[in-house]
Amino acid sequence: MFLAKIKGNVVSTQKNKYLNGHKLLTVRKIDLNGSYIGKSDMIALDTADAGIGDTVLVVKEGAAVQQILGHKNAPVHTIIVAVIDDLDIQE
Repeated sequence: MFLAKIKGNVVSTQKNKYLNGHKLLTVRKIDLNGSYIGKSDMIALDTADAGIGDTVLVVKEGAAVQQILGHKNAPVHTIIVAVIDDLDIQE
């Protein structure tokens, strides 16, 4: 699992039938201060009703995704599982 920020929406005219009704978003990893890590974005399936600019918790592991979706049919490896409202880090 990792923290990420939503960068944008993915629009597709066709997609796998098991993805119909699911929103795809682009995400980029962030650190605990909210700064981007790296320069590459990932596409993630949204199950938390996230939007552009939201900080989210992302799972990047196929078996976990299959458990969340309840089947093995969708070609998904990365999924958004929560929107983070606030981070309180104590040192």
